[in-house]
Amino acid sequence: MTTLDNYDWKILNLLQQNGRLTNQELSQIIGLSTSQCSRRRIALEQNGYIEGYQARLALKAQKRQVQGLVEITLNHHDPETMERFHHQINANPAVLDAYKVTGEYDYQLKVGAYDLNGLNTLLNELASYTEVSQIKTSVILDRLKENQIVLHREQLESSDDMHV
Repeated sequence: MTTLDNYDWKILNLLQQNGRLTNQELSQIIGLSTSQCSRRRIALEQNGYIEGYQARLALKAQKRQVQGLVEITLNHHDPETMERFHHQINANPAVLDAYKVTGEYDYQLKVGAYDLNGLNTLLNELASYTEVSQIKTSVILDRLKENQIVLHREQLESSDDMHV
């Protein structure tokens, strides 16, 4: 599969919105046979266009009522330092997402904790890593959109009404 056609893009978009769609449901929505949808889905998976299927859990189910974005700068950028830091954040279950980025800092992490005290403990732990020279943190007040999924549509619609 070198290039994706419109049917492939439709399958990807639909599965991104609802990964539980069956091939039968996909076929009804996009107008291909069930077997065609199945073959296309398998090809998309095998060619790395679909990396996996997960359930999006509510914060209370994750026991992570407080989430934050943490910007981290390392004190050195040699391969050994970065590898140690990668190992530490990969092993830390409170680090939900981790990105190596360009700009003022080296990494941006999305972290979660049960409460503010837990977040403070986590930040102290991250600051104690010998590879870390600087940390900047923002607490997430509300999640509006994640993975292209709008999480609070009613809030957006009510705020749109206010601007009319």
